[in-house]
Amino acid sequence: MKPVKVGICGLGTVGGGTFNVLKRNAEEIARRAGRGIEVAQIATRHPNSKCDTGSTPITADIFDIVNNPEIDIVVELIGGYTVAKELVLKAIENGKHVVTANKALIAVHGNEIFAKAREKGVIVAFEASVAGGIPVIKAIREGLAGNRINWLAGIINGTGNFILTEMREKGRTFEDVLKEAQELGYAEADPTFDVEGIDAAHKLTILASIAFGIPLQFDKAYTEGIARLTTADVNYAEALGYRIKHLGVARRTEAGVELRVHPTLIPADRLIANVNGVMNAVMVNGDAVGSTLYYGAGAGMEPTASAVVADVVDVTRALTTGPNNRVPHLAFQPDSLSDHPILPITACESAYYLRIQAKDHPGVLAQVATILSERGINIESIMQKEAEVQDGLVPVILVTHRVVEQRIDDAIAALERLDDVVDKVVRIRVEQLN
Repeated sequence: MKPVKVGICGLGTVGGGTFNVLKRNAEEIARRAGRGIEVAQIATRHPNSKCDTGSTPITADIFDIVNNPEIDIVVELIGGYTVAKELVLKAIENGKHVVTANKALIAVHGNEIFAKAREKGVIVAFEASVAGGIPVIKAIREGLAGNRINWLAGIINGTGNFILTEMREKGRTFEDVLKEAQELGYAEADPTFDVEGIDAAHKLTILASIAFGIPLQFDKAYTEGIARLTTADVNYAEALGYRIKHLGVARRTEAGVELRVHPTLIPADRLIANVNGVMNAVMVNGDAVGSTLYYGAGAGMEPTASAVVADVVDVTRALTTGPNNRVPHLAFQPDSLSDHPILPITACESAYYLRIQAKDHPGVLAQVATILSERGINIESIMQKEAEVQDGLVPVILVTHRVVEQRIDDAIAALERLDDVVDKVVRIRVEQLN
C-alpha cells in the first residue's frame, strides 16, 4: 500500500518535533498505522537547527502545501486565528485531512471548521491543542464514551502553574517569578494569554464541548488571572490545608454548564494539587468510572509532537473508513449536540476563600458573620491573624461552604461598605474535587 503523504506547515518548536518523531519512529509508526507515513513537503520561512530535513522539499509559502495534489494530510502548526483559519479551510476545500495543535483556532472557529469538514468528508484532528502530550481528548472522546461526564477540572497552562509553584515553594512574588518564566521561555514577552487565563479558556472550551456534547462557545467562558495573587494568600491557603492552582473547571448542572478559569483553592491532599512546575493535569469525573486523572507535559517540542503524530496515525487508519462511521469531531454526532446553556459566573456554585483587611476593633468578626448569615452563606473555617496586626489592621481569612456566586458578590459588596473593612475583599474560589 502506498504511503500517506503529509505536509507540515510551520517548522518551529512543535513542527520540528513532529518532523523528527515521524522520521525517527517511521518503522514503528508504519506498524501501528498499517502503512507508511512520509513527510512530502514542509512550509517554513525559517530553518530549524534541531531537525535535519535532508532532501524533503521546502517552500516558504504555506499555501503550496494545501495546493499540492500529492499531499493527503496537512499539519497546521503556524498558530494564530487568521492565516491558520484560511489555511485550514482551504485544505478542507481541497479535500485534505487536517491535523492541528492550534487551540485558539479550534476554540474560536471550530464549529465552522468542523461543519466544512463534514461537508467535504474529511477529518480535522486536534489532540495536541489541549495539554500538549497528554492524550486527554482521546480519553474523553473514546475511552470514556460509555460515561455521562459530570465535571472536569484541569491545570492546563504550564506557565501559570510554574509561577504558582515558585510562589508557594520559595515565597517569591508573582512579578519576580513571571520575569524568570519569560527568561526561561515558559512565558511570552506579552504573557497575557497565560497569566490571565485566556490560553486555559481556549483549552477548557474544547474539553467541555467533547465532555458534554455542546457547541464550542469560547466567548462564554469566564476567565480570571493570577496576577493579583499574593504570597500571603498562598501561605494562608497552605495553613488552611489547601493549595492554589490556576484551574479550568467545566461542570454539568441542571441549569446549564459551568465554564470557568480562575485561581482555585484545592485540598492539599488531592493528586492534582501536587502537580507542580510546568506540568499539566486534567481530572475527569464520569458516572460509571468515577474520577480519573491525566498527567504529563503540557508543552514542549516532542511531547506536543507526540500528540500531533498520534493524530496523523489516526487519520491514516481512518482513510479507508466511510465519513459517517468516523469518530465525530466533538465526540457526539453533529445533529445530536445539546443546546444546554453556558451559565454566567454569577450562577455558578463554589466554596470561597475570603481575605478581609479589617481594623483591629472588637466586634468586626460579628459584623462579618452577620453579613454572611443574612445571605445564607455558611462559614467552614476562619482565621484572624492577630500576630500580623500592622498599622492597626488585621487580616481575617475565612472559607465558606458552597454557595451560588451571586450571594458572595452581594456579601462582598456589603463587607466593603463596613467602616472597619479596608481595601477590597480578596476572593478565591475553592473546589474540593471529590
